[in-house]
Amino acid sequence: MNASSSQELGMSSQPASPPKDYRIAKVIQLAFVAALGGFLFGFDTAVINGAVTPMREDFGMGAGLTGFVVSSALLGCMVGAYLAGRLADKWGRIRVMVVAAALFTVSAIGSGLAVGPWDMIVWRVIGGLGVGAASVIAPAYIAEVSPADIRGRMGSLQQLAIVSGIFVALLSDYALAAGAEDGANSSLALGLDAWRWMFIVEIVPAVAYGVLALTIPESPRYLMHLGQEKKAREVLSSVLTAGIEERIKEIRRTIVADHKSSIRDLMKPGGGVLPIVYIGIALSVFQQFVGINVIFYYSSTLWQAVGFTEDDALKQTVITSVTNIVVTLVAIALIDKIGRRKLLMIGSSGMFLALGTMMVIFLTAPLELPATADVPGEGTVKCVTETADCVPAPNLDMAFLGDASGPVALIAANAFVVFFGMSWGPAVWVLLGEMFNNTIRATALGVAAAAQWLANFAISTSFPVFADIGLGFAYGFYTVFALLSWFFVMKFVPETRGIELEDME
Repeated sequence: MNASSSQELGMSSQPASPPKDYRIAKVIQLAFVAALGGFLFGFDTAVINGAVTPMREDFGMGAGLTGFVVSSALLGCMVGAYLAGRLADKWGRIRVMVVAAALFTVSAIGSGLAVGPWDMIVWRVIGGLGVGAASVIAPAYIAEVSPADIRGRMGSLQQLAIVSGIFVALLSDYALAAGAEDGANSSLALGLDAWRWMFIVEIVPAVAYGVLALTIPESPRYLMHLGQEKKAREVLSSVLTAGIEERIKEIRRTIVADHKSSIRDLMKPGGGVLPIVYIGIALSVFQQFVGINVIFYYSSTLWQAVGFTEDDALKQTVITSVTNIVVTLVAIALIDKIGRRKLLMIGSSGMFLALGTMMVIFLTAPLELPATADVPGEGTVKCVTETADCVPAPNLDMAFLGDASGPVALIAANAFVVFFGMSWGPAVWVLLGEMFNNTIRATALGVAAAAQWLANFAISTSFPVFADIGLGFAYGFYTVFALLSWFFVMKFVPETRGIELEDME
């Protein structure tokens, strides 16, 4: 990207500032606490995985209503993300974190005690508001307290926290359901079924997030935004050992103390939205349209639908989430060395090959037809074996893969997670946290994150419909967007490695 293109997109053509001395332990502490919002983000969105089938049975839901209950939280995520950006500029980053923690807590209790699908939807939407807020505030805060030369690694802690939350949610789902006679339908403490406890255990990390958020300082850039320069200097002094006055001057240069950003700030003087905002929105949409959350929302049901038992399917989801954590560590090691653009393009290439493999398998592999059984309230459904429990999958017409193609599909699915987890998972959150200038950061990040949740909702809700058409069609759709994402990054995405936030102009 040439200098004129960079300026048009809202990026400064100035060379990266020299690295500043900093206290790495302090930076990690602040980033870690902020990233706990990402942990809850991952936990809240993935915990539904193990509860889908038993919840559907208890509430007597059909495929359409089941799909909406699963994806309803994403509507809350979209609203929460949009509002969080504006509230972060009005209330500050820390207060928004505390509000998000409260929303997570209320959702955990309500979801665990839900009496039917409609109040479950309400509780899931409340949790979604918290997820949306956390998805905006964590990357913004981390970017604003991290020195430029390690900002990518610190920003990647958000994705590490997300995938860790997914892992803990799936592990707790498995632990609660494993070994019990009726699996997730088994009655546990207080007479509540295991699937209800899958939601309730979220109370623990939610309360911890709220308490720990009160122990970290407000963002120095927000403090400067309020005109509280002394407090901002104190926060920077706790992180930096040199260059503090220079940083204060640069922040002062880019912030008008009495200005609160709004949607109007995202517009060009001559009309239309700033190109850099379009890029942020497109990054968010591509991150979801490759289908990653189909793996995390429906993987347990999907693997049961192609021949795995409930226990084995839950094990596969745990293995996949561990894989996601490991490759996120790879991303943390690489993102400040090779840059955001190169990492995204490597990921797009790998996702295209993995998704293309799954598409071909589901389109062409010989299929082993399952047994059938008549289930009250469900009619004739497909079962893993003639004696196994029947699986009310999102698409009851799914046939089962044979012995040869099943393992290949499993390997390809995990390869897809590997390439996503080392690239588009962390790099998009890093870019969204750093690519916008100080004036519009929180608002623009909120808009981009809202677009991400809307895209997530579209993909999650459409998967049962795509599966009705055929899994080959579904994975073909995701394959096309993986390929398009490569060309998009190559042509439009600016490199932000090593550039100070005050230079994102």
